[in-house]
Amino acid sequence: MRKRVTVGGVINGFLLVLIAAVMLFPYLNVMATAFNDGADAALGGITIYPRVFTLENFKVILKDSKVIRATMISVCSVVVGTLFGLFVQFTAAYAFSKKSFPGKKLITVYLMIPMYISGGLIPSFILYSTLKMLNTFWMYVLPGMFNFYNMIMMRTYIKTIPDSLQEAAKIDGASEFTILWRIILPLSAPILATVSLWLAVGYWNDWTTPLYYIRSTRLQNLQYLLMRVLKESEMMTRMLADAIVSGNLNNLKVTVTPEAVKAAQVVITTIPIILIYPFLQKYFIKGVMIGAIKE
Repeated sequence: MRKRVTVGGVINGFLLVLIAAVMLFPYLNVMATAFNDGADAALGGITIYPRVFTLENFKVILKDSKVIRATMISVCSVVVGTLFGLFVQFTAAYAFSKKSFPGKKLITVYLMIPMYISGGLIPSFILYSTLKMLNTFWMYVLPGMFNFYNMIMMRTYIKTIPDSLQEAAKIDGASEFTILWRIILPLSAPILATVSLWLAVGYWNDWTTPLYYIRSTRLQNLQYLLMRVLKESEMMTRMLADAIVSGNLNNLKVTVTPEAVKAAQVVITTIPIILIYPFLQKYFIKGVMIGAIKE
């Protein structure tokens, strides 16, 4: 049966299209600037498509050894942090989903307190310094491995799986580890995809860790480098000068500007998440809805 078109539906559709356009325009404008000739973009008038197409802005960034190294640090922290985080939070969620878990309520309250009361930056710095984590790669990974909210989401989802399924597996001789990895894990794909996306975005966007806890330039990630580029005009000028001197640009004409290179770096840092999301989107809504409802 054909659905009847209503005035309210038309208004809602128009509002959604308008909101989507308002949200997409700034990013499309930045992307157009990134792919546009810098000198031409400085004249203004760039909307959502490049007027003079070029890849010179990206060449300046990708030829910089610091950017390549920072990108590798970001990618490694996302992969390692997401895998470790999923393992820790999923196993904790499985344990908290058990009614027979002793002291569950007390431990839940204990883990909930840091959500509202934080020790602050200085105690955290002292703690990480005592643990010898400063200026190491693990500074990116270990602090974000456990998230109480994500664990509660996973626990709630696991509780939706019938207990009779686990009881049948125990009758067949399955251990807790077998039930966890061969039954609960495959059935938890939606919530795992949802949490993995949250973890990946969190690790990818992390720029405060190298700001506070890492002094070595070899361990700075891409987001911290982007923050510096956006705030320090001297760094952008150096990148352009190095590219011209090394011959990475096609000519010595000023066709690459700091603003165009900044736009190119914004595109580079956002493209990975944009590419990953469509593959997880079908699980995302289902995982959030089921994991957020407690019956």
